[in-house]
Amino acid sequence: MSSARDRMIARAALEIESGMTVNLGIGLPTKVIDHLPSHLEVCLHTENGMSGIGPTLPSDRADRNLIDAGGAYVSTVPGSAFFDSVTSFAMVRSGRLDLTMLGAFEVGANGDLANWKIPGKFSPGVGGGIELAQKARRVVVLTTHTDRAGKPKLKTECSLPLTARGCVARIFTDMAVIDVGPEGFELVETAQGVSSADVAAATGAPLRIPNTALPSF
Repeated sequence: MSSARDRMIARAALEIESGMTVNLGIGLPTKVIDHLPSHLEVCLHTENGMSGIGPTLPSDRADRNLIDAGGAYVSTVPGSAFFDSVTSFAMVRSGRLDLTMLGAFEVGANGDLANWKIPGKFSPGVGGGIELAQKARRVVVLTTHTDRAGKPKLKTECSLPLTARGCVARIFTDMAVIDVGPEGFELVETAQGVSSADVAAATGAPLRIPNTALPSF
């Protein structure tokens, strides 16, 4: 049986539709590429200068010159293109991304995102996260529901330095799919074997739960 994290990543991949231009952020989002069907016509973008990205490859099969922003070895597809960082960030800042998938340390009930810095711990910098979170037409997050200490990552307000305000539309965790609505977090789906009460107990903010039965992933 696949793990809850694998099912989360596979579920998140269903957000990507044919014809989209999509950026997959560092961490869990980069793994989404391995769950996309081969027939899906999608343009994957990485801010270090490539669009049209194929599946990740093991090191013994990879071209060592082809990596995504997270350092994973990637492959090309028909129509792949290479460009400098200026062009890459111009694509982001001009709103050409239909969707970006990002990791998170915290998400606020108003859609605020904190994903680049934990005070007291080393961080290489915010990178392209600010531009991606602000300029993509839709922003979704992939993250574990709680941190290693068991504390909620979904909170009434973020306590960590913000990447962007009010940007997150949907959150995929190992426990649930949650939307950010006008009144806060809204439960959409639950993971296999996880109840609505389990999700509510692990969420650090009020969670709207519909009266109807929820699908699971």
